[in-house]
Amino acid sequence: MGAASRVADTVDVTPVAVILARGLGTRMRSGGAQGLSDAQAAAAAGGQKGMMPLPGQDGRIRPFLDYGLSALADAGFADVILVVPPPTTGASDPLRAYYTGEGRPARVCVTFAVQQEARGTADALVAAAEAINGRPFVVVNADNVYDTDDLRALYEASGPALPVYARDRLVELSGIPAERVGAFALLTIADGTLCDVVEKPGTEAIAAAGPDAAISMNCWRGDDRLLQACRDVPISPRGEFELPAAIRLALSRGVRFAAIAARGPVLDLSRPEDVPGVARRLASLEARP
Repeated sequence: MGAASRVADTVDVTPVAVILARGLGTRMRSGGAQGLSDAQAAAAAGGQKGMMPLPGQDGRIRPFLDYGLSALADAGFADVILVVPPPTTGASDPLRAYYTGEGRPARVCVTFAVQQEARGTADALVAAAEAINGRPFVVVNADNVYDTDDLRALYEASGPALPVYARDRLVELSGIPAERVGAFALLTIADGTLCDVVEKPGTEAIAAAGPDAAISMNCWRGDDRLLQACRDVPISPRGEFELPAAIRLALSRGVRFAAIAARGPVLDLSRPEDVPGVARRLASLEARP
């Protein structure tokens, strides 16, 4: 085989990060503006969770998403795909305008993938498939900032994997209200491997699972097999194509997901009432996307 053939056959196995930023922000829109600045209230009213303005260590006001991008860069990621809605004729697009203009990151290369309709997280990942281009990927939420060490563990993993959070530790470290955990996903883990995932199990199921209940924060490392499961997954009773359901489908097809014990917190910016607490936690951090 000649040198040209060897080059052509080379496959890039460096993982890319996919950030799901297409959501409608329904919970953020539905809350009040108590304790928010005018700019924060405007972002909340627009459902722009990723663009929520927050002051950082250097005193500069930055969008919340800058901190997520900075954590990804610290973890080793060089390429990030932002899944966004299509441009709206005659309307401004703050996220796209910021990250192609004054907020263009210096440490990661950002590209955009368009999800035409907000049809769920599995559909959002499929929208990024062309940009992923066969590489392994780590998918995260735009309204969460994950711990750098946990992201680095996914970056360095040898195959599909996820960070697993113990219920009470997640609540304690992250400042997430305990009652909200029932809306996350409950995991079954055996011998360091994911066996099952149940989306939005409810507070009773989470309570019954105990203080060390294994929780997912919708942060996964996957490959083409997970993308195919996202294409094949049926629509949920909630009317969406959901990533946890695609994970279950991939499991049924023999895909093994390594369960990695999460070390750090997850900052969650789902509702307006989250903003003051998240702002306090980020005030001591430097964002360097």
